[in-house]
Amino acid sequence: MSVFEAFVLGVIQGLGEFLPISSSGHLVLTPYLFGWESPGLAFDAALHLGTAAAVLWYFRAEWGRLIVAALDLVRTRRVATDEHRRVLLLILATIPAIIGGLLLEDLAETTFRSPYIVATMLIVMGVLLWLVDRAASRARELRDMGWRDALVIGLAQVVALVPGTSRSGATITAGRALGMSRESAAVFSFLMSMPITVGAGLMKAPEAIAQHGIDTPLLVGILSAAVSGWLAITVLLRFVAKNSYGIFALYRVILGLAIFAIIYSRS
Repeated sequence: MSVFEAFVLGVIQGLGEFLPISSSGHLVLTPYLFGWESPGLAFDAALHLGTAAAVLWYFRAEWGRLIVAALDLVRTRRVATDEHRRVLLLILATIPAIIGGLLLEDLAETTFRSPYIVATMLIVMGVLLWLVDRAASRARELRDMGWRDALVIGLAQVVALVPGTSRSGATITAGRALGMSRESAAVFSFLMSMPITVGAGLMKAPEAIAQHGIDTPLLVGILSAAVSGWLAITVLLRFVAKNSYGIFALYRVILGLAIFAIIYSRS
């Protein structure tokens, strides 16, 4: 893999992890469209270390409060503050993705990486995101979340194991369906991404290193994922404060249809 290819894939991972357009789908499609050799799921997962760094840095003050709250929970075993509740909600929302990742890992590395599946999920989830975002209210904020909300959003994250779905797209859509505001749905989606992206990155990093070594392309990919991920968080939170998710839904549908046209033209 060249440094340029790694840079491009890192940027795609960073933008796609937080914008509801599917990073995994784009990572599958990019080598397919440009005729590059696929780096494999291990390299894709290693890029998650970059996006984890982005969300950790952007929400560093929030993570500081959550770490203090987690330690306090262990010490007192009593839920007394909003931060205590948020720690438990993030843990609950993460559990389904851990179980789903372990059960579906083989499919995620093989069957799910088909361009047909990616294109289909881009369109299906794009339409669903548009419909839910259009119909949902904006009433509920993070402090209004309960156990059911966290579990539903966590289950939505499992669906994102299929490339083309989008982890942020699925979790934001679930949050909006539960009546959360656009900003609150996005913030919770970003916060809950950290444990699962760190876990995926650490689990697959040794395999990526074994395949590629700790070389310049791998380091460039992780760094570009971190920078573009930070940019994606910044842009999305400012954008949805005044706008809907409609533009992302439209992009997904157009891209999915374009992929089907390319597949047909190459058959």
